[in-house]
Amino acid sequence: MRRFFSSMKRYFITGIGTDVGKTVVSAIVAEALNADYWKPVQAGELDYTDADKVQEWISNKRTKIHESSYALKTPMSPHAAAAIDGITIDLEQIREPRTPNDLVIEGAGGLLVPLNEKDTMLDLIKKEYKILVVSRHYLGSINHTLLTLSELKHRGFEVAGIIFNGNTSKTTEDIIEKQGRVNVIGRVLEETSINSGIIRKYADQFKPQLDRLK
Repeated sequence: MRRFFSSMKRYFITGIGTDVGKTVVSAIVAEALNADYWKPVQAGELDYTDADKVQEWISNKRTKIHESSYALKTPMSPHAAAAIDGITIDLEQIREPRTPNDLVIEGAGGLLVPLNEKDTMLDLIKKEYKILVVSRHYLGSINHTLLTLSELKHRGFEVAGIIFNGNTSKTTEDIIEKQGRVNVIGRVLEETSINSGIIRKYADQFKPQLDRLK
């Protein structure tokens, strides 16, 4: 990826797997910081992409939604979706958008989701990024969360914080915070629906913690 506007802060939103709430959290962080949003690789749901959802949920006037570098037709692992489309994902073609604004970058799936035969989502993360991990509560999520945190730290990355998704599970959150040695930004509860009001509510809650990361 090429680098532009070195003073611009970049927040990379990753998760412990698929459907854990990365898009909702990305919208919350973008709303809290009036930051731009970019999802480098979108696989499937091209009629209503994650970028479309964030655009719908954002209420501030500053956030700009940037086009994905790859928009793949099939909701599968990017490497497999790309193969169906008859292409190979090339990291050199994934370029950060030019913007003077802060930027929220949403990953696809988890860290080790393959982009091609040798690169994974982890290869899109740069040392200067502020990494936020989304952990959704389910049976096995402690293991998946600690493995995600461990892999990031093993690769030399500093994790800026974790955001839990799902109704409160104190024992789960406490052990992840303690064993993962990670800063907890906040929690998104189970909501019956997501709209701009819900996103704004959590943006206001998380903003003090997010501002400390700058």
